[in-house]
Amino acid sequence: MGFSEILEISKPRIVVLLVITAVTSMFAASKLVGPELDYWGLLHIIIAGALASAGSSALNHYYDRDIDPLMKRTSTRPIPSGRMKPNSVLLYGLTVSVISVVYGALTLNYISAFFIALGIFFYVIIYTAWLKRLNSSNIVIGGFAGSAASMAGWSAATGSMDILGFLIGFLVFVWTPSHFWCLAMKMKDEYSEAKVPMLPVLIGMQKTSTYILVNTLILLPYSLMLYAFGMGLVYTGIAAAAGGLMLVYHYKLTKLPTSEFAWKAYKVTAPYLTIIFLAIALDAAFHFRF
Repeated sequence: MGFSEILEISKPRIVVLLVITAVTSMFAASKLVGPELDYWGLLHIIIAGALASAGSSALNHYYDRDIDPLMKRTSTRPIPSGRMKPNSVLLYGLTVSVISVVYGALTLNYISAFFIALGIFFYVIIYTAWLKRLNSSNIVIGGFAGSAASMAGWSAATGSMDILGFLIGFLVFVWTPSHFWCLAMKMKDEYSEAKVPMLPVLIGMQKTSTYILVNTLILLPYSLMLYAFGMGLVYTGIAAAAGGLMLVYHYKLTKLPTSEFAWKAYKVTAPYLTIIFLAIALDAAFHFRF
């Protein structure tokens, strides 16, 4: 069991994305709500968030060890390829997950630690163990795991959760279906082979592309609505541009619902979250409104 295997089961891309949402939320909360940003707190949310994401990702690897060999995308993961033993992955995942919550409670506050624990619970129990193989709403409801990272960052700064902090975190939940269904369209045959009831497997590519468009039609006004709750013009302008680009691609996807174009749409959808949360931080730093 080498470092590269541990890194792989930790899903570093997801770690980076969730840490960005947590850090930018913490920064924005300190500027918009207060108190002044605690830079040690920023370091603590990075550590706690990274550990939580890595631990829950490892538990996802462990639980999916029976279906991963059936899908080309996941067949080379450390467990199905024999590079790591399942029990080692389970032990790592449980240990790191528990440490992340305890660390958050000791260095941040109990509310932030609660959201860290909630994120792990949603990803591992609600999404991976319960809904993923059972229901097409799997990724919709499971998307709240990403919201919890943002809420952990917000509450780390403020010691509480207010309406703006919740709505910013909920952006992740609203964005997730558009993002993941594009990937599911690309991987439709593999999900079908593994008998995972992702939307394209159940209702086909055309209907799924329509669902993606509808979801993005909800996401765009939702993101702009945050102006009414205290966000400024910097955020609103970037949110309009990023959401508008997604809308264009998802409209085109309904006209060309192929796995190839779904992959293009996925690549446009994927950076949205990073852009929108950096926009939230920028907006908090240079905050102005009409």
